[in-house]
Amino acid sequence: MTDTDKNNSVEQPSKEDLQTAEDIVAMVESGPRAPENKIALGVIITICLAWSVFQLYVAYQPIDTVIARSWHLAFAIILVYLVYPAHKGDASSFWVRTVRKVWPSFAKGRSNRDYIPVIDIILGITAAAASLYIWWDYEGIIQRQGLPTDLDVFMGVIMLVLLLEAARRSLGPALSILAMIFLSYCFLGPYLPDLLRHRGIPLDFVINDMYLSTTGIFGVPLGVSASFVFLFVLFGSMLDKAGAGKYFIDVAFAGLGDKRGGPAKAAVLASGLNGMVSGSSIANTVTTGTFTIPLMKRVGLPAHKAAAVEVAASTNGQLMPPIMGAAAFIMAEIIGIPYLDVVRAAFIPAVISYIALIYVVHLEAMKLDLRVLAKSELPKFGKTFLRGIHYLVPLLILIFFLVIMRRSAITSCLMAIEAVVVIMLVQRPIIAWLGIGAQRRAGNIGTDFNVGAVMKAAFISGLHDIYEGLVAGARNMISVGAATATAGIIVGAVTITGLVGKFVTVIDTLSMGNVYLMLILTAITSLILGMGLPTTANYILMATLTAPVIVQLGGDAGLVFPLIAAHLFVFYFGILADDTPPVGLAAYAAAAIARTDPIKTGIQGFTYDMRTAILPFVFLLNTELLMISGVTESGAPIWIDSFLKIGWIFGVSLLAMFAFAAAMQGFFADHCKWIERIFLFALCFILFRPSVVGDPMGVMREVVQGVGVVLYFGLYFIQKRRYKKSRADHPTVQT
Repeated sequence: MTDTDKNNSVEQPSKEDLQTAEDIVAMVESGPRAPENKIALGVIITICLAWSVFQLYVAYQPIDTVIARSWHLAFAIILVYLVYPAHKGDASSFWVRTVRKVWPSFAKGRSNRDYIPVIDIILGITAAAASLYIWWDYEGIIQRQGLPTDLDVFMGVIMLVLLLEAARRSLGPALSILAMIFLSYCFLGPYLPDLLRHRGIPLDFVINDMYLSTTGIFGVPLGVSASFVFLFVLFGSMLDKAGAGKYFIDVAFAGLGDKRGGPAKAAVLASGLNGMVSGSSIANTVTTGTFTIPLMKRVGLPAHKAAAVEVAASTNGQLMPPIMGAAAFIMAEIIGIPYLDVVRAAFIPAVISYIALIYVVHLEAMKLDLRVLAKSELPKFGKTFLRGIHYLVPLLILIFFLVIMRRSAITSCLMAIEAVVVIMLVQRPIIAWLGIGAQRRAGNIGTDFNVGAVMKAAFISGLHDIYEGLVAGARNMISVGAATATAGIIVGAVTITGLVGKFVTVIDTLSMGNVYLMLILTAITSLILGMGLPTTANYILMATLTAPVIVQLGGDAGLVFPLIAAHLFVFYFGILADDTPPVGLAAYAAAAIARTDPIKTGIQGFTYDMRTAILPFVFLLNTELLMISGVTESGAPIWIDSFLKIGWIFGVSLLAMFAFAAAMQGFFADHCKWIERIFLFALCFILFRPSVVGDPMGVMREVVQGVGVVLYFGLYFIQKRRYKKSRADHPTVQT
């Protein structure tokens, strides 16, 4: 058998493998339960549709924000109990065993994913009622603010308990355990060591802040979820149901598939495009990985590396504006800056990270001497691009209203959703009409052909796409709603106990006043806490605890860190937790498709993501990468407006990242000697931090970077010459 035959005979993922990957997505994103009972399934679908319609209504006709948050959480939490089972096994829970004592045939042989136990229905309704209590007695709660009644406390306790259980079901135990620890800290303060001690807070005070005010559960995180995040997730879901997801994958493969390591490069590009609207690393992994991972294996990439490329690409999709894993909107609210400023600051690092990943893939392809797919195996780029160019219209509308018209994120997203709805309604009838015309010209159909019936069916299919998009958007928001509400418990505990000041002291003590050690400790903390936490919840936690630490301790050390830089720092490391062993769920999903070891995949994916791990240190110490030249006395960022300077910063930073990637891979234009790898690491450092050599405020900065650029290309041409010579001397040797 030839090498080509071996490559072409790569084992495809089985239905069981794909189902395993999809189950991971369902468990994390939309809930794994699909009841066999049509009435139960209809109830879930109806609630999902009602939630989407409600969110669209309040976007067009705003209501009181607290009431909107109350309804938002009510929809989310009842859906958690309906679509997320209490345990992963079959019907063997305590409730089922108890009922079987008097009704032996009850739920016999049924999986808890196939039906909804009565206890889950009761818990869901009770939790939703506890959330809607805020809406039902809103005026009374305002009038007695700070003086909760016994009923208020009772409903608050129910809300806290059922919310923690909802978070455990939908997000795993990590966030619930953390929230319980922070909640316990409110009561156990008098019994803790001096460093963490406080006077203790009575239950009614805790309930008042956690439940009856906007400090805790119904605070900023849930507010952002109810206003911005839902609309953008709905936009992404509807765009995907319209066919844009497959279009992005097809375009990526048509454009890059015939290049060295083409399928891997296409996977990166497709995941980046999907990540702009999906905001979910795990869903992104399965959506694109189903197509990309088998093709990467086919051209010779080892299974664990193929899965790792998809994981790294999909994880980094959350860095891409406009959604950024829902964190962009929460970041804007917490910091108090316009949403567009968050996108502006995040843009260059995100783009550099993705281009650098494509470069990493290129280096892997060169090292492994991967074969190139023939153009005959790929769709034509021009035809593929034009076939779905209409999918770009909603994205262009979103950018137009956001950037040019300077409309709010809500208004811009609504305009984009309207454009998607129009596309979903007209694209199928247009395709059907063109198909009928082609068939008539070919003489395949006669004059008695029922055109009206075909057009009607096409229009109904478009309506069905809209319906599926509305349902999918709501289901994708269930875990986000639970995460933001539960994270509100942590934010409330930190606020009412003054924990941030104590955390500053702890970090300062451990770092011994060294700002670089402090940043490393903060990064490690974000990674550890992020394992098992959704990105949104992890960012909220770290933004509450560690971002203020970076700003304060940096200031004490004489370094002025813009607040947006500190928040992006902790956000990046929270994202990296998605592919960090042993918990990285994206790695498990990709490994299921690739049929390889998830731990090995996670380690390899984290290796690829090392370029992303250094970016936060770079833009925190060199804020020009965020297009920020400094801060005002009030701490507001001073933005760089010169396009020439922005272009220079982008180009130099990209070369620095390329140098780092080449040093990590041990391959540049040829296999690197150890001294060349050290040289590349040093070159990366100098290009990113020229102030260590020259005057950071003078012309020497650009001169140092210019010399670094010359040295970069000098080493490249030296290695290129050596590579060609080695190939000429040993033509049969693969390098």
